[in-house]
Amino acid sequence: MAFFAKLKERLFKSSSKLEEGLDAIVDDGGVIEEADEELVADLALDQVIREDTDPQETISQDKTPKDATGHQLEPLDVPAQDVDPIDTAVDPRQAEPLSEPEPEPEPEPEPEPEPEPRQPPQSQPAAQASSPKESKGFLGRLMGRVVRPAEKRRVLDDDMLEALEELLIASDMGVDAALRVTANIAEGRFGKKLSTEEIKSLLSKEITRIMEPVAKPMPLYAQKPQVVLVVGVNGSGKTTTIGKLASQFKAAGKSVVIAAGDTFRAAAVEQLQIWGERAGVPVLTAPEGSDPASLAFDAIEKARQDNADLLMIDTAGRLQNRTDLMEELAKIVRVIRKQDPDAPHNTLLVLDATTGQNALNQVEIFRNLADVSGLVMTKLDGTAKGGVLVALADKFGLPIHAIGVGEQIDDLSPFDPEDYAKALTGQGL
Repeated sequence: MAFFAKLKERLFKSSSKLEEGLDAIVDDGGVIEEADEELVADLALDQVIREDTDPQETISQDKTPKDATGHQLEPLDVPAQDVDPIDTAVDPRQAEPLSEPEPEPEPEPEPEPEPEPRQPPQSQPAAQASSPKESKGFLGRLMGRVVRPAEKRRVLDDDMLEALEELLIASDMGVDAALRVTANIAEGRFGKKLSTEEIKSLLSKEITRIMEPVAKPMPLYAQKPQVVLVVGVNGSGKTTTIGKLASQFKAAGKSVVIAAGDTFRAAAVEQLQIWGERAGVPVLTAPEGSDPASLAFDAIEKARQDNADLLMIDTAGRLQNRTDLMEELAKIVRVIRKQDPDAPHNTLLVLDATTGQNALNQVEIFRNLADVSGLVMTKLDGTAKGGVLVALADKFGLPIHAIGVGEQIDDLSPFDPEDYAKALTGQGL
């Protein structure tokens, strides 16, 4: 897919850091050897199982007819009868007697031909040779699909696990997640020799396992308008994210209204208006410096009058350690709930991937004040700390709706855990 290719290309800082670290770990005490066959089978098993079954194999080759109960019917053994093809309805009393034929002279025996020289056996043509599926069992096919060349490998021991844990923690994966990932990698493989590519594959599998439960799109409800409150710290990319989401929802057939709640920053309002013009979405504004909670209240009324499907409310960026600004956000939520007790129906926290472990503190505080329901991670293309998403998923379990790797409209895409894991570890690069 196009976004996966872009993700692999632009997440190079994170993948390069991990790859350099893995190379250093394997080089430290590693030797050039071929892969262990059991390990190759373990790494290839998922790929073989996921492949589509050959439709020719699913068609039964048994052509024997069956009765209504499903039992096979044996063919009847009917002896062949000699039938006169001319006429069999002649009265035998009127038939003329047949004269006995004269015996023919026996032919003279022909001389036996000389035996031809024995030819060497010829190999079967390719069309008649047995296919790999016929000559190999399941394990044979599995081993044949993944050929691991001889490369440097190191024994997975305590020292290697400790070095791997430190590398994952340095990539902002978090202590708990790093320990869990390395423990799962060691299970059943301790004492075996691994290469860098094999470690990448194992890492990717474990990261995908952690991320799969949180990979969920933003839910849509029948409630009109569905109020989506977007929060985050300064410079996290809230305004751009709102514009991209509004454009995508509009393209999907939803009627969208945007409220420019960052009333203290004129540039944010202008940026939203530009996105609104691109997507054909109205943008509600208020005079600079006015109360954002009042704008949110009026925006809900306007969205109801327009029968809009979605109302996306932008908010001013605020640091999680500014008590006054965080209280202002809590006020916006209280005012929205006066219009609709169930609103906001979605509260999206936009996170800047370059902040690393600080994202964990942001989630903790914003979740307590604004009841965050989902996450959007931006700027994954500009950081070597892309592993922070794993730490967030492991600690909070909040849905991750989308990730961004650029400024264009198609640079924000639904979160795919397998693509993210492969890009993060540099697998296939």
